[in-house]
Amino acid sequence: MQTTLSEQARQLPRAEEAESILRSCVHCGFCNATCPTYQLLGDELDGPRGRIYLIKQVLEGHEVTRKTQLHLDRCLSCRNCETTCPSGVDYHNLLDIGRAVVDAAVPRSLAQRLLREGLRNVVPNPGLFKSLVSSGQVFRALLPDTLRAKLPRSAWPAKARPAARHARQVLMLEGCVQPGLSPNTNAAAARVLDRLGISVTPSREAGCCGAVDYHLDAQAAGLDRARRNIDAWWPGIESGAEAIVQTASGCGAFIKDYGHLLGTDPAYAAKAQKVSALARDLVEVLRDEPLETLGVQAEQRLAFHCPCTLQHAQKLGGAVEAVLVRLGFNLTIVPDSHLCCGSAGTYSVTQPVLARQLRDNKLNALESGRPDVIATANIGCQTHLDGAGRTSVRHWIELVEAALPSPPAGVSP
Repeated sequence: MQTTLSEQARQLPRAEEAESILRSCVHCGFCNATCPTYQLLGDELDGPRGRIYLIKQVLEGHEVTRKTQLHLDRCLSCRNCETTCPSGVDYHNLLDIGRAVVDAAVPRSLAQRLLREGLRNVVPNPGLFKSLVSSGQVFRALLPDTLRAKLPRSAWPAKARPAARHARQVLMLEGCVQPGLSPNTNAAAARVLDRLGISVTPSREAGCCGAVDYHLDAQAAGLDRARRNIDAWWPGIESGAEAIVQTASGCGAFIKDYGHLLGTDPAYAAKAQKVSALARDLVEVLRDEPLETLGVQAEQRLAFHCPCTLQHAQKLGGAVEAVLVRLGFNLTIVPDSHLCCGSAGTYSVTQPVLARQLRDNKLNALESGRPDVIATANIGCQTHLDGAGRTSVRHWIELVEAALPSPPAGVSP
């Protein structure tokens, strides 16, 4: 696509990157065929091709309006379009650049500012978030449906984690909302890894991956969180940790991007590249291990929802399904499995109407094979889908851990 950036746009730190991405787009429109919001709304400007055109206009010096901001806000950042694109357009990075420029030019309403600031102050704070979830459970009956749907329906308390005892060591991101919404997920991962001779080294200083800030008009704050995590993990990396494991695919996708996002930071560029190289979704670790030795006794019929951040961002579509089949689980066929469920980080809060439509469509597809339970690999998707009050939704590693045989007497679990 022919592009001529304005003089003002050429001063942007990522101007060269934006121009390169815009020039790679041939405007074929294949992306619209798999864009969830285009399918729902049928508006060219609510599809990737239209949004790319809007960003091009902005960077070429045309007027920026609230309408421009609205169409960019409606994007889920699911990256389905990147999987479909024959030209390899790096859409999500162009969107990040465009959103920053638009948000700097178009002030948001007071209500939007309060909502976004509230999310940025609550979601990345595990202690505060967990306290709010606990309080919400106490007063659940009094809450409006929108808030009640964000609370877990069932309590799955965290089991004890095994002590670090193996030569093979990995680090693990604890996450922001997962300890409050699904506290047993990381514990289950640690227990399964322990059975395979891999110990999880605690790294409590590591906090939010930074994605929440970065995607809510606060890119600098998001990158600061990335730097703090790198500092927290570095001693473990120097001590020989073989991977930094994530059980939330949304966090994993962002951590794998640290190397790119901090590529011009002289103090962190090399370390960020190392962290991104070591970042592994849990399935990337497990799929290379002798899973048959676990002796999993799988009886449940599962529908697996592959999060966008796993299949489109990390390019791991089918990886969890293959592991679950190896372990003996009976997986149902899920139509349109490439489509987003509508969670998309904080999207279900900032764009609730579209998010609910996408959720209901996704659940209809997931439930078409009559599963006993729905499994997924991202806490946001898990909470969003389960909030509909239909088939129970859990992280896949919890289902694997629950199907493990009890360890022999005298052996620590």
